[in-house]
Amino acid sequence: MLAASGLLSLALTSGCTLGSSDAEQGSGPAESGPLKGVTVNVASKNFTEQLLLCEITAERLESQGASVKRTCGMSGTNAARAALTSGSVDMYWEYTGTGWLALQQSGTVTDSQAMYEKVSALDKSKNDVVWLPPAAANNTYAMAVKTETAKKLDVSTLSDYAKLAEKDAGSAGFCGASEFFGRDDGWPGLQKAYGFSLPKGDVAELAEGPIYNAVAKGNPCNFGEVFATDGRIAALGLTVLKDDKKFFPPYNLSLNVRGALLKKSPQIQTVMDPVSNLLTTAELQKLNAQIDVDGKRPEEVASQWLSTNKLH
Repeated sequence: MLAASGLLSLALTSGCTLGSSDAEQGSGPAESGPLKGVTVNVASKNFTEQLLLCEITAERLESQGASVKRTCGMSGTNAARAALTSGSVDMYWEYTGTGWLALQQSGTVTDSQAMYEKVSALDKSKNDVVWLPPAAANNTYAMAVKTETAKKLDVSTLSDYAKLAEKDAGSAGFCGASEFFGRDDGWPGLQKAYGFSLPKGDVAELAEGPIYNAVAKGNPCNFGEVFATDGRIAALGLTVLKDDKKFFPPYNLSLNVRGALLKKSPQIQTVMDPVSNLLTTAELQKLNAQIDVDGKRPEEVASQWLSTNKLH
């Protein structure tokens, strides 16, 4: 049933991508509000949490009088950042750890506040991109395994996994998405930090969505890349391995906005602060689960959440 729900959610979330029709989205700008007369283009990347945040942001801004164009579902970080810095879009939610790498910074920062301060200062000076105050939600990369399998293989940390990979590569089979395999804070860096190398035959590249069910079934891999805020972790009975060497940097969410727009319409931050304040890791796990496990549309979940929190 869960596998079917996962497949259903993939079909449903496609409605939130670049080709979405207006009928599937919010009811349009409010007649009055602090953002009346402001026109913005809200973007996102193309996975569940980002599609959800795109719609939450669009509807929140519309409720405050803004006229909003949606560019939800862009193909990854590079595309979203290029669109933002070129002025093609006005804002999207980014993760501090991702921003650190996008700005080609080396070294590791494990403190969330220090990471935010460094990334926000650098992006403002280099690109006039403003990182609004971050949410508590930390959608860091993680590695997950079926809880029963973790007990059977006696693996609870990434150091344990590294040892398993060296002595029994077949049991350490790993599934990841294309972006994870190409990032320094992904697979290449993980192998280096923990001192292991898994043969290519024991590594499978999948789309991000199907990885969770693949790990739950142990086919084609026992272990896989996951995001800490994903609702399927609990729903599918997975266990996240402890990052005992603190390899993965913080990935706190921040709404990235073009500096020129924010200077012209500073009310955007005032309007979006209440949203950011509510976004915890646990809250996003629940919201993501409504889409990926229960099969609801991102638009439906966004509208209900905003209404529940009196932000419509």
